[in-house]
Amino acid sequence: MKKDATWLWRPEHQAAFDSVKKSLASAPILMLPDDSKPFHVVCHASDFAIGCALMQFDDEGRERVVSYQSRQMKPAERNYPVHDKEPLAMRYALIKFRAYLLGEQTFAVYTDHASLRTAMKSPHLSQCMARWLSFFAEYNFLIHYKPGKNNILADVLSRRPDYDPRTVFGRQVIDDEDEEDDHCAVCIASGINLTNVSPEMDLRNEIVVAYAVYAGIVAYLRAPSDETLGALSRNTRNQIDRYYLDGDLLCYNIDKFDAPRVVVPNDDDLRARIIHEFHDSSMGAHLGREKTFAAVSRDFLWPHEYKWVRKWVRTCETCQRVKPSKSSQAPLRPLPIATEARRSVSMDFIFGLPPDAEDRTGVLVFVDRFTKMVHLIPVTRSPRPRPRRTSSTASSVIMACQSRLFLTVTRGSRPRSGPASSSFWVRSCRCRRQHIRRRMARRSESTGFSKTCFEATRRRSRVGAPSCPLLSLHLTTLSTRQRA
Repeated sequence: MKKDATWLWRPEHQAAFDSVKKSLASAPILMLPDDSKPFHVVCHASDFAIGCALMQFDDEGRERVVSYQSRQMKPAERNYPVHDKEPLAMRYALIKFRAYLLGEQTFAVYTDHASLRTAMKSPHLSQCMARWLSFFAEYNFLIHYKPGKNNILADVLSRRPDYDPRTVFGRQVIDDEDEEDDHCAVCIASGINLTNVSPEMDLRNEIVVAYAVYAGIVAYLRAPSDETLGALSRNTRNQIDRYYLDGDLLCYNIDKFDAPRVVVPNDDDLRARIIHEFHDSSMGAHLGREKTFAAVSRDFLWPHEYKWVRKWVRTCETCQRVKPSKSSQAPLRPLPIATEARRSVSMDFIFGLPPDAEDRTGVLVFVDRFTKMVHLIPVTRSPRPRPRRTSSTASSVIMACQSRLFLTVTRGSRPRSGPASSSFWVRSCRCRRQHIRRRMARRSESTGFSKTCFEATRRRSRVGAPSCPLLSLHLTTLSTRQRA
């Protein structure tokens, strides 16, 4: 502006002024992520902070922000050279947006550091880049150069004044030109409008304010009378002696020996905040479902408290990403489905049963996998080591009973340490043109029904041993057939 210049206010000036007012008065609205559209990331690193944003294009072709992220650099990170600070910002962005970017086909990363496009292919890598290459290999992205004058969003996020280490509690430390003089602190107050901000309401006050649903109980505890007691429901009147007031907090005793718990009103945000403090905070350390519930229920009480904690832990991103899964694994090699009787048989030994009249303490169990017919053959446990006992028992019992019970067996399954481990069993199966399947050790998925039959046989033998020993039924037929 000049001293004697004529004042001109044109429509384009008014439009620019209105745009500035609108930008200052309204914050941009974040876009909900759309998995059907590609994501792209903008990132930038300044001298003291890093910033990034996850973005998408909406249906109208406008670039919208999905999430903002930024943080202050650690003292060691501020000493990084520029070619390491920019990959640090990119690594931070990939960590924060991992749930959206991991597994994505191809997404773009925009940075104002042009040399970063070829830095990963350079044979001369810094120590930081060498460590981060394995992390970057998990993602499928392309790096694009974006000039600094166009990378305004990430630049602003990485230059927040509260991240500047030279700024201490709203005052900026300015070095004096004379080294002998002490540093002076000058408050930067010009051009800043101060706004009174009330402190956040603490948890205790939020609980007390939300006690409107328990107004009847609170009124009776403060001034007991028949009128206030009659206004309560029947179930509440039966439990009114378990309630008491601790100042403004309503507490509940499950029994007289238990510590009192603070009653939490029916407020979803309040309950979520309590669980967050016990699970997601530094003191909670993302403990499991049971430990988190034990910690929360020790001090607080509300209906369906365990379901709240279980749902919170299940939906915690950190727990799902870091903690190993304890779910059962799928079977490695399941047996084919039997299609004909007496063609596929599973077998196993059971020892340790009550002795019968002939002092036999074991049975050899055959299970027809198609008809579910179970054959029990009594055997005697040999005092010799297991391999010799298994081989001799199999050769004497199986050869005597297999032809009579299963004339057309073509497939069989047995434990890995069972009779088929002996050379006799292998030669016998080869001569009879039978195929044997070796089950995995301690893996019962392939023969789950057979294992159930084995356990049922052991249980019934031990229960009925005093009155009717199961093994004594084999004196004439040498085998017992039973339906599973």
